[in-house]
Amino acid sequence: MRKFLQRLLSSWIIHLSNKFSSNPNPKRIHEALDKLYKNINDNPGKRGLIFEVTDDYKFIIFSDQHKGARDDADDFTLAEKNYLKALQYYNQQNFHYINLGDSEELWENLLESVIKHNKETFESEKAFIAKNQFTKIFGNHDLYWDNDPLAGFNLNRLYGAAIRIYEGAILRMPVKNGKLDIFLTHGHQGDLQSDGNWFSKWFVSTIWAPLQSYLQINLNTPAYDNQLKTVHNTLMYNWAITKRNMALITGHTHQPVFASLTHLERIYMKLKKAKEEKNTSDIAFLNAELHKRIKEGDQAPYFGKYEPVYFNSGCCCFSDGDITGIEIADGLIRLIKWSYHTNIVPERVILEEMKINDLVDSNLFNG
Repeated sequence: MRKFLQRLLSSWIIHLSNKFSSNPNPKRIHEALDKLYKNINDNPGKRGLIFEVTDDYKFIIFSDQHKGARDDADDFTLAEKNYLKALQYYNQQNFHYINLGDSEELWENLLESVIKHNKETFESEKAFIAKNQFTKIFGNHDLYWDNDPLAGFNLNRLYGAAIRIYEGAILRMPVKNGKLDIFLTHGHQGDLQSDGNWFSKWFVSTIWAPLQSYLQINLNTPAYDNQLKTVHNTLMYNWAITKRNMALITGHTHQPVFASLTHLERIYMKLKKAKEEKNTSDIAFLNAELHKRIKEGDQAPYFGKYEPVYFNSGCCCFSDGDITGIEIADGLIRLIKWSYHTNIVPERVILEEMKINDLVDSNLFNG
């Protein structure tokens, strides 16, 4: 019966989830991001940290693990192997780990249950704390860390140290024309379905979690990368493009975005350029890649000029076990994936990369 219902309901549930799980409001998003960025600058250390970055910087940014109770509603289960291997690698390489929110799934689970079933992952995160290289930012699904009076006590119990929880952070980086602020936050601000909404939390914990557990459906499919940007990601880009000397990195949507484009959008842009240059070999290759990802009859979207000001780390709970994140190191910003599909041991794959200084060349910094 379960398998029959999976086949019958999976597409419908995924469609409804994509349609109703997010309700971003442009005005609320812009006001919330403006307020947080100003607050961090005016009162560093209260709602967020400012890192005055030096030349030997190394940051890894992961978000949206949604660690659960290892039941059939736990989206993190398959990704744990990749996550643990990735943290081992970044700890050995002396990266600073920024956990960008929704690390714990506390809408569906009690904290004690999450702690009980994720001891190894917490120990791996704890290794960064020992080096003073760990920053934890809250999202909507682990808002508990920001607003519960016992949060500080439980963080201490969990990590063996008193750590602060933040809403955002700023990496203030030296670049050729001065300073670049890379502003990081989870990205749920302004989403009416997520921004502390009690009904959404009740629905997820009472209705969705039991249904997901029974049907064993993980909505976080790798197909997110084969779509145009979600409305929420587009609104985040629209905010970032209005700022000077800034790039924005969020999570929340589970959709990887690099330099303001998803992988599908990047294919469209490359195809447009290949046609302009009459590069027949590239046209053939890109058309083949495109047809793997779109349905017959889909129309190519109109693309204006996109500035490389917005990035999204994706998530650490894809249904195939892969995880994605953002690295900032060696003068580069990279979208990376950890996967064990082609190897028994999880391996790091660079999906996209560009020089940090190339961010400075956009119109954002010339106006």
